[in-house]
Amino acid sequence: MSPVLAGVLQLLALIAALALVYVPAGTYMARVYSSKKHLRIEKWVYKGIGANPDTEMTWSAYLRGVLAFSAVGVLFLYLLMRLQGVLPGSLGFSSVNPAQSFNTAVSFVTNTNWQSYYGEQTMGHVVQTAGLAVQNFVSAAVGMAVAVALVRGFARSRTGELGNFWSDLVRGTLRILLPAAAIAAIVLVACGVIQNFSGIHEVGQFMGGSQQWNGGAVASQEAIKEVGTNGGGYFNANSAHPFENPTPFTNLFEIFLILVIPFSLTRTFGVMVGSVKQGYAILATMFTIWLGFVALMMWTEFAHHGPALQAAGGAYEGKEVRFGVGASSIFAVSTTLTSTGAVDSFHSSFTGLGGGITMLGMMLGEIAPGGVGSGLYGMLIMAVIAVFIAGLMVGRTPEYLGKKIGTREIKLAACYILITPALVLVFTAVSMALPTPPHSMLNSGAHGFSEVLYAFTSASNNNGSAFAGLNANTDWFNTMTGLAMLLGRFLPMVFVLALAGSLAEQKPVPVTAGTLRTEKPLFTGLLVGAILIITGLTYFPALALGPLAEGLA
Repeated sequence: MSPVLAGVLQLLALIAALALVYVPAGTYMARVYSSKKHLRIEKWVYKGIGANPDTEMTWSAYLRGVLAFSAVGVLFLYLLMRLQGVLPGSLGFSSVNPAQSFNTAVSFVTNTNWQSYYGEQTMGHVVQTAGLAVQNFVSAAVGMAVAVALVRGFARSRTGELGNFWSDLVRGTLRILLPAAAIAAIVLVACGVIQNFSGIHEVGQFMGGSQQWNGGAVASQEAIKEVGTNGGGYFNANSAHPFENPTPFTNLFEIFLILVIPFSLTRTFGVMVGSVKQGYAILATMFTIWLGFVALMMWTEFAHHGPALQAAGGAYEGKEVRFGVGASSIFAVSTTLTSTGAVDSFHSSFTGLGGGITMLGMMLGEIAPGGVGSGLYGMLIMAVIAVFIAGLMVGRTPEYLGKKIGTREIKLAACYILITPALVLVFTAVSMALPTPPHSMLNSGAHGFSEVLYAFTSASNNNGSAFAGLNANTDWFNTMTGLAMLLGRFLPMVFVLALAGSLAEQKPVPVTAGTLRTEKPLFTGLLVGAILIITGLTYFPALALGPLAEGLA
């Protein structure tokens, strides 16, 4: 079987699996967030944290809950890493230095999972399980909670209440993420992913000699790493490591885990607003962009010029032979169009245009389908922008899902889409102007610039993947990427929740002959075009200096 055909067949199998679970998964999540009943274990949690799950919150109260919970998470994880040297199960590893502890704590709490360290040489069992793995669950649940709050803003009227953050957080964790991760972990263990708490031991090599490896609860962390679109690997090689991702089947299964909740949340959205057709319109937009990016990535990685690459059947540099170019292309696109950041190949070794595609996927805002929760609310913000543009074209006050998009709403949406590009471009420009970052770059010229641009694009969009040629374990990059992750995660949430509160206060607007039908293919096309044009106008100059210059050289 040719490598191209193998890649296409894997793509079709993945699409079929996602289609199979779309309706039941999406409907189930809608029921979880709409139910008035609390499970017994949830009541214990509420009692333990002193929260009343039945109290409705305004957008500002909901935001305070998000920020307070996340701040506690950063502090706890930071202290856990600083005290690692005296904790049991540390495997002899010392405490993590302050700058790296700050960076890693922020990274996992913001669902970025950027790693400037070697996991198997830095983190012991306690930090991995009680710290990083726990944040993989709750950071994903926070993103889902904010998305649901925005959906309630569209669904409700004449009230400023968006639900209860603590209830949404606990339900997302216990009813959705925990069961999904448990099932996924069992599958991964059955397919060869390790799951233990063994210490450091010698492993023989094919060519003679040996090297040291430690075990760990890898399968369970790998499961929530993908299900929660986190991306932080137990080992430095991430999903290219055979302990995390041993076979072509596990590779395809992990891609499925990355995409299943973000795509299915569009069904949740449709059910909660009372129109599944609206959910299908958002799904069609996400799927169109994702499939287009996969096709472009396969084309540039299979058909790259050069006799060596043509003889090999594709650009194999930096890719695992057991996965192949096709599967690696699907994984790379899926992980950068979501906020996952996991890698089964090294994006720095992709072709110039292929590396640009991974960057562009993040620059879109990771909305196709995006991260768990963050993809949905990011796409809904873009839908508001698209409706506004359509309203300008026909001279009519724009409406979306029965809510008027007025001055306040469009200002909040505009702030949302501007904050991340500002972070990316400003941090990249400052870094390139200083003498320290160039010493961290393995490459010079366009590729070296791409390394720094990719780093801040990844951090600001809460992705977490990186071009491997950049040494980001410096005080500058640990601090600056940490700030980019914090601002890139929580400033957009401020605008999302403020928009949700503004929408919830409105009364419904009746549908008329002049109302834009946002469930039709015409709107899907408009939305795709708006996303691509806005992103292109924002980032094209930076892309032209990096991946485009390299790819066309």
